[in-house]
Amino acid sequence: MSNLKSTQWLLENINLPELIILDASQDDTATDDSSKSDVEVIPGAQKFDLKNNFSDTSSPFPNTFPSEEKFECEARKLGINSNSIIVIYDNKGIYTSPRAWWMFKSFGHENVYVLDGGLTSYAEKGEKLSTKYLTKKSGNFKAKLKHGCVRSFEEIKTISENKSELIIDARSKQRFNSEVKEPRKGLRSGNIPTSINLPHTEVKNGAYLKSKTELTDIFNELNIESYPLVFTCGSGVTACILRLAFMEVSSKESTIYDGSWTEWGTLVN
Repeated sequence: MSNLKSTQWLLENINLPELIILDASQDDTATDDSSKSDVEVIPGAQKFDLKNNFSDTSSPFPNTFPSEEKFECEARKLGINSNSIIVIYDNKGIYTSPRAWWMFKSFGHENVYVLDGGLTSYAEKGEKLSTKYLTKKSGNFKAKLKHGCVRSFEEIKTISENKSELIIDARSKQRFNSEVKEPRKGLRSGNIPTSINLPHTEVKNGAYLKSKTELTDIFNELNIESYPLVFTCGSGVTACILRLAFMEVSSKESTIYDGSWTEWGTLVN
């Protein structure tokens, strides 16, 4: 079963009472001020604020996975219920939306999808955009974290040493190979020992995820049959793009290293 929904599906099901549309964009087009006149969002969407509301802001690392309590509280504020059908998009096609999708999956909500093509796809249909976010009354969403969905620094250290799982890094080849500086100030370059590189851009055609045939070929080339997979990146966001792509073509076990290179590169000299 696909974890993607098309814009056509969204348009045909826009009036479903259980439907929740979340905008997981993380730049100026998804501003904190929902009353700004220049915001462009899909009508009926609510803002999924990854940085401020759906992360552990007390952590020294960005986008850190939140507690069950915090995620449940923030999800309920968005009117999300146990029977909600959640469709998540972002304004870069497929970029930050898989992170939000993965979080809902990790907290036990299965009926959640990424809008393939995101805001780009919606705009290509010629549909009118809204200038403000929707607000809903509180929902009854219940968060229960699944075991093994989120990998810690200590777990990755063990995996790297004994090669029990395959660590796949979603950063660019230049960052993975230390050919350019990391964008985060003060963070050293490098990669996790024994990890391999698959830039997240390679599983996409512009704003859209590549076809299942293309994705199957990409993952087959990595010789992954003997290993469970752990996806990592810079700060736990683009790793989720790889996991989304992988789940389109395989039911094989895969997880996310939440701290990713920001944590590893800070803690390991």
